[in-house]
Amino acid sequence: MLGETGATASVTVLLDRVRSGDPTAPARLFTVVYDKLHEIARGQRRRSPSTDTMNTTALVHEAFLKLFGTGSRDFKDRAHFMAVAATAMRQILIGHARRNIALKRGGGQAPASFEEVEHALQSAAAFERPAADALLALDRALERLQQRSERQSRIVECRFFGGMSIEETAEALDVSPATVKRDWSMAQAWLHREMQHELG
Repeated sequence: MLGETGATASVTVLLDRVRSGDPTAPARLFTVVYDKLHEIARGQRRRSPSTDTMNTTALVHEAFLKLFGTGSRDFKDRAHFMAVAATAMRQILIGHARRNIALKRGGGQAPASFEEVEHALQSAAAFERPAADALLALDRALERLQQRSERQSRIVECRFFGGMSIEETAEALDVSPATVKRDWSMAQAWLHREMQHELG
């Protein structure tokens, strides 16, 4: 697995302090992980260039508040924290997409086609119609994938929603990079079939 850098070590130390109840630790942790969270959010913004979407900074702040506003602060280490952050990003993005679609219902818009979904998942705006439909279709498919393979679902969450590399995902989920590569390929193929069936 990855070696611990100075930044990783400081995150782990701060997470220990969060667990021990240090009231200053969350704010200090935010400063240390901000750049990484911002990088993840920027990856999501690349899928959402539209001006009516949540901006990068707002996404980072909302994700951090979600992580520390629930009372659950039992993060084992930096890798675990980033994996949970990926889940938070997914929940925020899906919620934003749902609200966006709800506001636009009644406009006579047709559901997204499978071709639009494929394009949206590769490069288009994640919150614009039809891409918001694509994001919600992916979320539904991921819920079904989780019933089949929780690990594959978590890998997609880390890679797609968390913007994590193969190595970062392997560290977060405590598996080998080879396992991540294999499961990532299998999950992509399975999701492709599922969404083609749903939206084709």
